[in-house]
Amino acid sequence: MSHQLPALPYDYSALEPVIDTQTMKLHHDMHHAAYVKNLNAALEKYPNLQSKSAEDLIRDLNAVPEDIRTAVRNNGGGHVNHTMFWKIMKPQGGGDPSGAIAEVIKKTFGDFKDFQTKFNDAGAKQFGSGWVWLAGKPGGQVQILSTPNQDSPISQGLFPIFGNDVWEHAYYLKYNNRRPEYLAAWWNVVNWDEVNQRLKAFQSQGIHGFFIHPRYGLITDYLSQRWFDLIGYTVKRARELGMEAWLYDENSFPSGFAGGYISERYPQLGM
Repeated sequence: MSHQLPALPYDYSALEPVIDTQTMKLHHDMHHAAYVKNLNAALEKYPNLQSKSAEDLIRDLNAVPEDIRTAVRNNGGGHVNHTMFWKIMKPQGGGDPSGAIAEVIKKTFGDFKDFQTKFNDAGAKQFGSGWVWLAGKPGGQVQILSTPNQDSPISQGLFPIFGNDVWEHAYYLKYNNRRPEYLAAWWNVVNWDEVNQRLKAFQSQGIHGFFIHPRYGLITDYLSQRWFDLIGYTVKRARELGMEAWLYDENSFPSGFAGGYISERYPQLGM
């Protein structure tokens, strides 16, 4: 199955005046299309890889044959990054974030203005082509980072919650070499609804931790979604046996058996 160029979810002119019509046409129809074409070409002689999603390919680049690894890294990354990029923008977007993403930003960075300043600064300082991201870490925290070229946070074991493209093809026709101006204007088209959906997807991947009475073992920092059923059974069984079981996050690890229990955050565990 070949990879396909997704359609834009809005008209080429929909993001005016922040992003001009001609830039959108070139960016989507030529640049993104080229990444898709080149990714398919790289996979031609490896039929076993053709059924994999682009995300899966770049998640474990060491599993990709060396002779096409760079092509998959660049073009698979470009395809994944741009597929996200179109969705996290919308006409009449922007404004202050709301919902869960607003809470995460406030908790991690203070206020939205401080976050914007740090995000824009990371984007402006990315040397040459690349991206600036808010990405989720395995422990549940988030961080700002930049990546060169079409490298994705996925390849670093991170979850790209949202990102801005700082390749010149994303802004040069309108902003020329004024990248900071483009970064500042871009917030006016951010689709916070989609960003919240991506944050939800990140948070649903796993839980921050699980704790059972230490004499009985099972202490771990991170457990993925596929362990939820097993853990739910384990917690119930542990309680039946008179053991104590809780969930914790990085700010509320149990000290002894007192305080900080946040099991209500994970109702799927039946606690």
